[in-house]
Amino acid sequence: MIRLLLVDDQSLICQGLAAILNQEDDLQVVGCAENGRVAISMLEGFANDRVPSIQPDVVLMDIRMPVMTGIEATRLIAERFPTVKVLMLSTFDEDRDIAQSMRVGAKGYLLKDMPAQELADAIRLVHRGYSQMAPGLMEKLVTSVANPDDEVPPQIEPETLKQLPPRERDVLRLLGQGCTNREIAAKLNLAEGTVKTYVTHLLNRLTFNNRSQLAIFANSVMKCEI
Repeated sequence: MIRLLLVDDQSLICQGLAAILNQEDDLQVVGCAENGRVAISMLEGFANDRVPSIQPDVVLMDIRMPVMTGIEATRLIAERFPTVKVLMLSTFDEDRDIAQSMRVGAKGYLLKDMPAQELADAIRLVHRGYSQMAPGLMEKLVTSVANPDDEVPPQIEPETLKQLPPRERDVLRLLGQGCTNREIAAKLNLAEGTVKTYVTHLLNRLTFNNRSQLAIFANSVMKCEI
């Protein structure tokens, strides 16, 4: 069972989403929050209760809310609750919102007008460790993150990817799935510091400026060249 926490300042949207998602046999909404601050408080309460059956696995997060925005809440969740995955669900598809969401730790960015079944499928994939983007948003994300100052983004030759050492290819693949350094370390049976070293090597080899650019690139090619 995949447990969900819904975060949206419009109660009707929360209620509607809960009614739809609870119809899926493997999805269960365990709570609704009206803003980011309430969401953080609820996650702290779940953690303190230490009851696995009620702790959320995935948070569906609105981006523009009073008191605490989805961006700030996602940043705090990534820091305090690293096992909880955040999937942004917004009305807006602006480049800045998308890029900021991914930078602070969101595992994907979807739009509220998407079909219910596609949303349920996206939740399952995020829970499994994959990133999810609404159609057309990946291109906007690559442009805004990989090319923030109107510079030409690096062109990676396929041969360069083939020449990567096996361990770096493994790390790159997991980065593309949205894994944190800690998650990569656990999956590959490595020390977290070793994973950081591999990430640094990849940044240098592939000439990206930061981890976000590298993860976005990896996500776009992981099913092909990697």
